[in-house]
Amino acid sequence: MQATSAPLHVVLGAGQIGGRVVELLRARGLRVRQVRRSAVGVGPELVAGDITDLDFARRAVEGAAVVYDCMNPAYHRWPQELLPMARGALHGARHAGARLVALDCLYMYGRPGGPMREDSPQVPCSKKGELRVKLGELRLAADRRGDVPVAIARASDFFGADLAYAVWNDRFFRRVLAGRKGQMFGDPDLPHAYTYVEDVARALVTLGTSDRGFGHVWHVPTPPAESTRSLTQRLGRALGRDADVTSVPRWLVRTLGLVSPTMREMAEMIYQWEVPFEVDDSKFRAAFGWSATPVDEAVARTAAWARTRYGLAPAREASARP
Repeated sequence: MQATSAPLHVVLGAGQIGGRVVELLRARGLRVRQVRRSAVGVGPELVAGDITDLDFARRAVEGAAVVYDCMNPAYHRWPQELLPMARGALHGARHAGARLVALDCLYMYGRPGGPMREDSPQVPCSKKGELRVKLGELRLAADRRGDVPVAIARASDFFGADLAYAVWNDRFFRRVLAGRKGQMFGDPDLPHAYTYVEDVARALVTLGTSDRGFGHVWHVPTPPAESTRSLTQRLGRALGRDADVTSVPRWLVRTLGLVSPTMREMAEMIYQWEVPFEVDDSKFRAAFGWSATPVDEAVARTAAWARTRYGLAPAREASARP
């Protein structure tokens, strides 16, 4: 049983990353509380509410030593919710005397002209990128004032198992397993850095359990950029079948945006797959001594999950030929 005097780690968010962070922290024997919007399964270690309600934010984070902000509202709700949610996390952490580890993306850098570094110019070319600039400044200003020690971890687009919001989502897998091409935005043959989802969670926990990361922005360890087609073909080999990917044309994205708020917001982000999109993670690797999971290992783990999730034959049987 965990000692009640042990430091408490509070994870805000129960989406693609928050749940993984909780699992990693618990695997280390740490005290963990998860905060989510939905009241499903609420108990002593899981509380629900609206983090933009500052009174709730203070109560939800009470007693924490470290807070992990893994929250991310729906794309079309960013203007209304992104900054208020971050303010709630900072408010709770400040009242608890806690440190804050925040997950971020790469939108603030805009259209890259080379590998993105933590000190690359912030020249966003999208509304969401502009919001991310404001979000980063909000967090770092709190650190500079001495209100809350903040560490920011920035990751590229995720790949891995069980992802609803990624190129390799459920629809992608179902198409590939049906012998059809997966779909993506932009050019499938340009190099694009994808961050393995398990490395994202590991990086957040690394920062939260170290004293060295606060007051800084960090790029999560990410494999060298390769084309989305090449990465998809790796997945196919691991699944024992052919796999390829095709591009969704811009006109179709705009058309789908007439009925889908998410697709409407996605249109301005396609630029990320229209230029080489590379990430420099050397700062993190030098400071913390570990690198991204090798791509073939990450793909193999993802394929193993997919075989279970979609009821496929084991690898040797799936790849057998008559």
